[in-house]
Amino acid sequence: MVTLERLRAVVEAEGEPIASALRASPEGPSGPGRLAASGPRAAGDPDGYELLVEAIYEGYLLHYARSRLLATDDRNLALLAGDRLYALGLERLVALGDVEAVRELADMISLCALLHARGQGESCGRLWFAGARAVGFGASAEYAAVKALLRVGDPAGAAALAALTEPHAPP
Repeated sequence: MVTLERLRAVVEAEGEPIASALRASPEGPSGPGRLAASGPRAAGDPDGYELLVEAIYEGYLLHYARSRLLATDDRNLALLAGDRLYALGLERLVALGDVEAVRELADMISLCALLHARGQGESCGRLWFAGARAVGFGASAEYAAVKALLRVGDPAGAAALAALTEPHAPP
């Protein structure tokens, strides 16, 4: 929860319009940031990696699920805030010079958007787990193959993703 409190403070410091919708304290569990931060690729700045992955994940939640940081029924504000948090996380990642991680997170964001558009958003929880692992530990050939299956809409993609992320990923 400490990372979510840090993220809340960053958003609050940016001010309106997003800050006015912040919850008094974050609600819900931390997301995939800790996994990304625990890998050798993030060893130079694990706190930074955890924060930026959580910012991007929160952006995803604002677009497709329930925010841990904001309390708003205003869909336009949620989308604006989600875009800002995507950008905030990616800005911090670019500042670290980690082009591979930028590519992985951008790929994951676009894949989740594609899956939601197809009505297959239930795979995104596992995709976030796999993407965070790729950020922290490097992408495997198996993960690249799963992303390719998901991208083209192959029904085997969801099963391959589930097999790749068992037993550690959320359902």
